[in-house]
Amino acid sequence: MSEKLKTKRTLIFNVNWLGDVLFSSATIRNIRRNYPDNYIACVIPSRCYPILKGNPYLDEVIIFDEHDRHRGMLDKLNFVNLLKKKKFDTVFLLHRSFSRALICRLAGIKQRIGHYTKKRAFLLTKKIIPPKRDSVHRIDYYLDVIEKAGLRIEDRYLDFFVSPEDEQQVDSFFKKNSITQEDFVVALNPGGNWFPKRWPPDYWALLADRLIGEIGAKVIITGSISDLLLATQIKDAMRQLPLIACGVFNIKQLGALAKKADLFITADTGPLHIANAVGAKKIIAIFGPTAQSVTGAYPPNNVVILQKDVGCPIPCYQLRCPDNRCMKAVTPDDVLKQVVSIKNSVFKCD
Repeated sequence: MSEKLKTKRTLIFNVNWLGDVLFSSATIRNIRRNYPDNYIACVIPSRCYPILKGNPYLDEVIIFDEHDRHRGMLDKLNFVNLLKKKKFDTVFLLHRSFSRALICRLAGIKQRIGHYTKKRAFLLTKKIIPPKRDSVHRIDYYLDVIEKAGLRIEDRYLDFFVSPEDEQQVDSFFKKNSITQEDFVVALNPGGNWFPKRWPPDYWALLADRLIGEIGAKVIITGSISDLLLATQIKDAMRQLPLIACGVFNIKQLGALAKKADLFITADTGPLHIANAVGAKKIIAIFGPTAQSVTGAYPPNNVVILQKDVGCPIPCYQLRCPDNRCMKAVTPDDVLKQVVSIKNSVFKCD
């Protein structure tokens, strides 16, 4: 159906982080199922664009970079005019900010639906009382907006779409590095945008050494180009030789790698949820300051979560933790034990 034939026009004003945009993909899909004939667009920052690229439930992805290209007042007014020209009837505000509600009001969007806050209550035409903080999973937090607005919720899972071209890039990398179908391939994701959620680099080095030396695994350290220094630090602390793929794959190709690898090991960060969304064979997730019930893998069917009680409140939002003891409490031995169990139960032993 062409854009002109879609008379009803719905906007989703999304959140700012990769993992949260992934969690919102269930909301996007359920909005489409409620409005199969609507023109549906979604607003996200440019860094999150790859998460929704190729999403078949959206007709358009609109970029809004509040701290970059739309930082100035004139830039924001130009964005308001852009939305005004698109003539949306309804907006679902998944982001709780005042400014985004104001933008939608100035753009003339008649139905403005979002979680209630005192500051922006007058800007919403339908005020949704939000769940208490950290009382529900992030997927359900975003679904809450549309469910309380009267929409039908059919399912709760993540969407992340990779193309055959993305998978071909991973196949080429495997071929170039002599990785075959007989190899036990383990992808390690040591990075993360929030330092307290990171596992210590020396732990990663110890684990990777034992994966190669004792398990006979082919280990790939992955991440963005910004993780290259961390990956090099891990490699330099090792006796064995891993493959470093930081900056080699874009975020879509990372999804293709997670799907192809036999095991994906990560902390609680965006790539965990990408791996889960693409149906990775098996995932080990190392948790520390965050709560599984809030940001854990969803659904958790194919994921082993390792987390230990060190006496701290969970979730913890202390960004300057002096010792990061919750992450250190999970040891390389703990992870290796799970790897051996996974390899013995799912894959043929050597």
